[in-house]
Amino acid sequence: MSLYAQRGVSAQKEEVHAAIQKLDQGLYPNAFCKIYADLLCGDKDWVNIMHADGAGTKSILAYLYWKETGDVTVWEGIAQDAVAMNLDDLLCVGVTDNFLFSSTIDRNKLLITGDVLQAVINGTQVFFDQLKSFGVNIHYLGGETADVGDVVRTIAVNGTMTARWPKSKLVTNDKIAPGNVIVGFGSAGKASYETDYNSGLGSNGLTSARHDVLSKYYAEKYPETFEPVLPAEVVYIGKNKLTDDLLIAGKKISVGKLLLSPTRTYAPLLKVLLDEYFADINGLIHCSGGGQTKCMKYLPRPLSVIKDNLFDIPPIFQLIQRNSGADFREMYQVFNMGHRLEVFTNETAAVKMIAAANTFNIEAKIIGRVEAALQSSLLLKGSFGELVYEY
Repeated sequence: MSLYAQRGVSAQKEEVHAAIQKLDQGLYPNAFCKIYADLLCGDKDWVNIMHADGAGTKSILAYLYWKETGDVTVWEGIAQDAVAMNLDDLLCVGVTDNFLFSSTIDRNKLLITGDVLQAVINGTQVFFDQLKSFGVNIHYLGGETADVGDVVRTIAVNGTMTARWPKSKLVTNDKIAPGNVIVGFGSAGKASYETDYNSGLGSNGLTSARHDVLSKYYAEKYPETFEPVLPAEVVYIGKNKLTDDLLIAGKKISVGKLLLSPTRTYAPLLKVLLDEYFADINGLIHCSGGGQTKCMKYLPRPLSVIKDNLFDIPPIFQLIQRNSGADFREMYQVFNMGHRLEVFTNETAAVKMIAAANTFNIEAKIIGRVEAALQSSLLLKGSFGELVYEY
């Protein structure tokens, strides 16, 4: 059993998918988000979309960093995480404007103070203001903040995002087909709209990242940050402290800052791609939970997906793997490992999309292709060798 599973987490969410398999899959079952008829206004040419997600256990990392350093601004990044994990999912069905967002914050009031709540809520609005400058308008509808110390040990920061969108501008993934190339858009580095280096970690796999990288010091000092029934051999098994520095691109960056890099949103870039190259976009995948295997859930028919020109593995994932000893098969199933957005398109359009990404200082390249097959499969190829996943 993998370390991820031993910690009570599933990269593929098998039990969740089993629980929802009998639910209505919406109008377009292969789309990245569930899409329904326009129940709000009854217009047959429009649809309604709703999505719920959050910062996950990254909030525990923020809690540790805040307790150790006193820096309350770290919670602003958690606000961005909760928004970006919703926003980028909706972007992957083609929505680029007029989103409605409602936050849900559950806290243990005995541990989480009012200034933390203020940082999360204000950080959310600051992020919306930034996105507005790129033509991406998100309307903050408030939400629920509950003191539920009997339910959560520290804090959970989540949200729900809703949109109404014309059918003619949807990306449903139904056009993914043999001959498509796959453009990957880097998750690490410093995009033009980011203020600091982004490790690329995002908000997936943070349970493993936290326990694999950080030392037993945190288990002993902050027992409220992990499930007490977990065996000691999977709890904070790493070698590092949050304040340890690593040399990244000639600059010292703390382990804490790397782990807590706010989830990069691709909204400014996708606004351009969907506005200018919509007809060439056959599929969009947000490589979140499930990492590089995520795309296999959204194929319209049995296909072979080959990714043989992957990005160099960013330092944060190298650090996690060194500390955990996890094999590459697990790493690529849990983490994005270098790119968190994929566009399925043609080679001519791919060149233009890569150029558009470069204007935002986002690394991009053709990372693979789609071939005909009788059974769906995924091949990942790199310096680590070959990994094959069959579906």
